[in-house]
Amino acid sequence: MTSPLSSLTIRRAARGDGAALERLAALDSNAPLSGEVLVAETGGRPVAALSLVDGRTVSDPFVPAAPAVAALRALRPAA
Repeated sequence: MTSPLSSLTIRRAARGDGAALERLAALDSNAPLSGEVLVAETGGRPVAALSLVDGRTVSDPFVPAAPAVAALRALRPAA
């Protein structure tokens, strides 16, 4: 059995990601992220995102997204 996040992809958010990022923020009961954002996705579906501006994260509470958030934080450039 493979982990739900075994095929994790991390990339910079693109213009077309706005609706998906708003959805993640709403699912996580948080305000949408702004500025430059990294997105973690699995199966082509965003499961977590991290703001490169302030370090805030949002994630899908219906998937085990903690490993995705950890990966995003590990890749965040030092301030």
